[in-house]
Amino acid sequence: MNTPETKYADFGDVQIAYQQFGDGPVDLMYVSNWSWSVDLIWDFPTIHPWLSSLAELGRVLQFDMPGTGSSDPLPGDRSTTLEEWMDTLGAVLDAAGVERAALVAHDFGGMMAMLFAAAHPERVSGLILLGSSARMKVAPDYPIGFPEEMNARGTEWWLRVWGTGDQNRLTSPSLADDEKLRALQAKYERLAVPRATAKKVFTLAADLDVRSVLASIRVPTLVIHRRGDRFFPVSHGRFLADNITDARYVEIPGLDHFPFAGDNQDLFVKEIRDFLGAAKTEVTIGADRVLATVLFTDIVSSTERAAAVGDRRWRDLLDAHDRMIRGALERYRGREIKTTGDGFLAAFDGPGKAVNCASAIREDAHRIGIEIRAGLHVGEIELRGEDIGGIAVHVASRVMSNAKPGEILVSSTVKDLVIGAGIEFEERGARELKGVPGTWNLYAAAT
Repeated sequence: MNTPETKYADFGDVQIAYQQFGDGPVDLMYVSNWSWSVDLIWDFPTIHPWLSSLAELGRVLQFDMPGTGSSDPLPGDRSTTLEEWMDTLGAVLDAAGVERAALVAHDFGGMMAMLFAAAHPERVSGLILLGSSARMKVAPDYPIGFPEEMNARGTEWWLRVWGTGDQNRLTSPSLADDEKLRALQAKYERLAVPRATAKKVFTLAADLDVRSVLASIRVPTLVIHRRGDRFFPVSHGRFLADNITDARYVEIPGLDHFPFAGDNQDLFVKEIRDFLGAAKTEVTIGADRVLATVLFTDIVSSTERAAAVGDRRWRDLLDAHDRMIRGALERYRGREIKTTGDGFLAAFDGPGKAVNCASAIREDAHRIGIEIRAGLHVGEIELRGEDIGGIAVHVASRVMSNAKPGEILVSSTVKDLVIGAGIEFEERGARELKGVPGTWNLYAAAT
């Protein structure tokens, strides 16, 4: 097939390059890794047939991340965050007029797709993860990750060979001895992602952790992993399948990390085709359960303050407080759920927006002469008309109850999902939250 026309989607002040091609019966969104370039990728003799095969299955969208390929860089030339990756995906769907699509994601693109599927299940007909992972680094509860020293050496090697094509020795060993392809890969890397950008984005990606998202994924899911993958070993794929409800898991032979490398692309395509056919008959749990960031706010010492200033002055302060919070929610795309006496309950589709909104509320409250505390948690919520419920709401409320005057406390899930956003946190230790099992590590946002 011919190279598709490149179009642009609005993402704030940034333009996101995307393409749409194919005429199959379903809408597909191909979510690649951070080094994709829609204008250059068609030159590869291995990738062109892969994309053409997907085009036979559906109407395919693909796009470049902010700051890579033909997309604009973010303001200040900073690196993007996982939440912004997710929002970019939504912006491209909107620009293309696609309400709902199956997400076909490989490599780090899988993390973006998982977050989007959990937060916006109404827009995802299916989730297909190819050579993906929830986390790269080892952790006490994640022994399959890479040790810190090994990860550091790997990152140093990756950045050293960026622009040479030698990364194929790790990601696509079946192609590593093809000198023409290596030269093409080297040129592609230099044009698609400048070395400085590659360093920022790869360093961010290596720290990402979306394990807390997996239990909230409620869409039909297919996980495919090659047994000999050395970039994300097969244990990473098995972990995803074990922790996403009703996920179908398929292992195929081979050493290559990317689905378009190696001689068994047809196995990937067959499994995807079969899955898309089966997904049509599945009843997807509706959008009554979604992943969200829950924010509670409260005015500190409100009773004492009301007694000190009198009823009329207090009423004026409350009105100013409510206007201030509603303005912040509008700026940061939060949804007001309800007022809670002297505070608010709100929900966001991303934790970065929620933390920044809480910070803005704290600053604005200080300007009008009051002090607030806030608590945030990321988890699955139940949508009950205009209200929300579920354990995540209770956790966020208890987190706020532990906050000191002027403090914004967050759970560890919030902290883990805002890596790269420039938000600093101070440890507040493990706490028991009233009515909630276990102990919870809490952090104060310094932003």
